[in-house]
Amino acid sequence: MAEKIKEFFRMPKGELQRTLQELREKLRKLRFDLAAGKVKNVREIRETKKDIARIETILKIKSAK
Repeated sequence: MAEKIKEFFRMPKGELQRTLQELREKLRKLRFDLAAGKVKNVREIRETKKDIARIETILKIKSAK
């Protein structure tokens, strides 16, 4: 987990925003699949939401500097 955070901090702002967009799209797809009963790993939804929150936090920190 700490490795993910360090990796996110090393990314430039543009790449973070692109990754954030991709994760939001992935979460949307996972939610549709969950409703359709296709999701086997429900934990993946939780992890994706946490990654989105981490990136949003890092973007706020970087914009404050």
